[in-house]
Amino acid sequence: MRLGIDIFSIRLQKWSAIQYLEYCRQLGVDVVHFSEPGMFESLEESYLREVKARADELGLGLEVGMGSICPTSTSFKPDKGGTAHEQASRMLRVAQTVGSPIVRCFLGNGNDRLTPAPLETHVASTVETCKAVRSLALDLGVKLAIENHAGDLQGWELKELIERAGPDYVGACIGSGNPLWVAEDPMVTLEHLAPYVVSSHVRDTRVWPHPQGAAALWCSMGDGNVGIQAWTAEFKRRCPNVPYTLEIITGMTPRILAYMEDGYWRAFPRARAAEFARFERLVRQGQPFLGSMILLGALPGAPPEYGAARKAQQLFDIERSVKHCRDILKIGRKP
Repeated sequence: MRLGIDIFSIRLQKWSAIQYLEYCRQLGVDVVHFSEPGMFESLEESYLREVKARADELGLGLEVGMGSICPTSTSFKPDKGGTAHEQASRMLRVAQTVGSPIVRCFLGNGNDRLTPAPLETHVASTVETCKAVRSLALDLGVKLAIENHAGDLQGWELKELIERAGPDYVGACIGSGNPLWVAEDPMVTLEHLAPYVVSSHVRDTRVWPHPQGAAALWCSMGDGNVGIQAWTAEFKRRCPNVPYTLEIITGMTPRILAYMEDGYWRAFPRARAAEFARFERLVRQGQPFLGSMILLGALPGAPPEYGAARKAQQLFDIERSVKHCRDILKIGRKP
């Protein structure tokens, strides 16, 4: 199975696209995933062709992505280049230019579950954007890969969205860390989305009991306790041709899932008890993370040394995650 790196994992380096490619080649991965347009210095065709040419020289596949394609979402940014239809169309053409089979995108984030408009409004809005670019996607041979992102959708909800839009040109970018933000076992997410997975964002997570419900902390591969090895084996079996792309995000404080409080469930009016029980089993078996990690976040007024530490941690954690994938999970090739 091909091993990839999402450049978001090491975004603080602020390198050029070519520099990111050369670093990823040194690590010996197969695919480089530019999950946001801003990771390229330009979206001009001539520049993109230079990036593709260098990727070809290095033997690297490319994937590209963007943000929200839901115009009613709190995450949608019209200042990034027009309507959702216009932004998606632009990125489909970028994908075709660099040889990416997909454009990663998403609905929004967890705030969209609690807006005055119900979640269904945002789902319908996302489906509408997808349908507006269907002909272009099919003509270019590029699929929209919608991610379960930042607490916006559970696995079964994204599955329904893809089926409504049309799986002939819409698939899933499955995240293994994001399910924890919606109180979902990552294996449940994979079971729902496996038939539609065309891209991935993989990271490990540690989860443990908290007085309000549970705490979840994203971590490097091998530092979690959510069964990433079993998840990987199932991913290999059901999605053998999809790159296993690492999006390692460390340094955040634990996220508290306050599901012991009544207000929490307003965001999940159609919660599935059996699936939540599987998540709760993970929680009850979990222990807090006791390893080494710099938890800095974006501290106002922090000295420059804090920023340097965050940059160093990103490189350290992606490199040891790649090693874990090769040595333990048997994914990827030696550099």
